[in-house]
Amino acid sequence: MIAVVIGGGTMGAGVAHLLLAGGHEVVLVEAGADRAAAARRAVEASLAKASERGRLDGAPHELSRRLTVVERLDTQVGRGAALVVEAVPEDLELKRRVLGEAASACPDAVLASNTSSLSISALAEGLPGERVLGMHFFNPVPVQQLVELVHHAGVAADVVARVRGWAEELGKTVIEVRDAPGFATSRLGVAVGMEAIRMLEEGVASAEDIDTGMRLGYGWPMGPLRLTDLVGLDVRLAIASHLAAELGPRFEPPTLLREKVAAGHLGRKTGQGFFTW
Repeated sequence: MIAVVIGGGTMGAGVAHLLLAGGHEVVLVEAGADRAAAARRAVEASLAKASERGRLDGAPHELSRRLTVVERLDTQVGRGAALVVEAVPEDLELKRRVLGEAASACPDAVLASNTSSLSISALAEGLPGERVLGMHFFNPVPVQQLVELVHHAGVAADVVARVRGWAEELGKTVIEVRDAPGFATSRLGVAVGMEAIRMLEEGVASAEDIDTGMRLGYGWPMGPLRLTDLVGLDVRLAIASHLAAELGPRFEPPTLLREKVAAGHLGRKTGQGFFTW
């Protein structure tokens, strides 16, 4: 299969790694020569790390030969693609524009958005909706087992079945969710995350103790505050703001989260969030 991944950041690079490891050819799209080069380095580094840990079948340099990195998607590079995974930032208009370009460049491909909260129905407006769905991966993509498939009223049943099959062939466990704000995972995850931040803000307990409580008391592999650092405080703020607008004040982001984002404390990617990395 030829797959196109649009966006070479953390999630896009992870999806590209996953598809390469699964034996597919990948076209990774990232605007600008410097960013495109950085995206290639990120995928190659991810493959090398997986190989060092014994989690990769095949040599990293052999898998990398099936990776093409381009700065712009057009019909020449998109021809023959069966799957497009959009992994650009959580901005509705940006995602709609990117998916629109992909619909033209890849006329036979399923158009999957890696959004964690935006409406798939809204993303599909003006597009061939029968081949648009949500394909929500989790970070780090090569390691996390879950894929959340989100379907809207206009998607074709055979498209959902096809994508489910691809995900399962890649070793993922799939859940299917109706298009609704935050789907299943983001809605629950953000609810707990926002409450953990409020508890920290109110001095109920330290960040370490809140996270330890959830790990040891509820069996979470990672506490909600460390998870927020991993996801990115700016990403969590955007999702929570969207859910607050859609579902009401119970998802309203705490002041502490807004202050940390304003200060540039975005979590692991900046070295400082609720913890120091």
